Amino acid sequence: MAVSVLAPDYQQILSVLESEAGREGMRCQQLAVALGLDAVPTKVEGLRSKAKRLVERGWALQVRPGVFTALAVPAV
Repeated sequence: MAVSVLAPDYQQILSVLESEAGREGMRCQQLAVALGLDAVPTKVEGLRSKAKRLVERGWALQVRPGVFTALAVPAV
């Protein structure tokens, strides 16, 4: 499946995780800053929830607790 099937918020998260900065894995606070959001708890927790959904659906990987990166090829 192509990334275009995801909602725009999820596409933005994946694009950051696929970038050079996200290859080693990113914490949600770093992800918020990279997306141009304030790193306040409400934004960070919202991103954490979306990142976990991407993991559950096979688009991302949680490399260690609270650290996410993109998969090269999403699971179908």
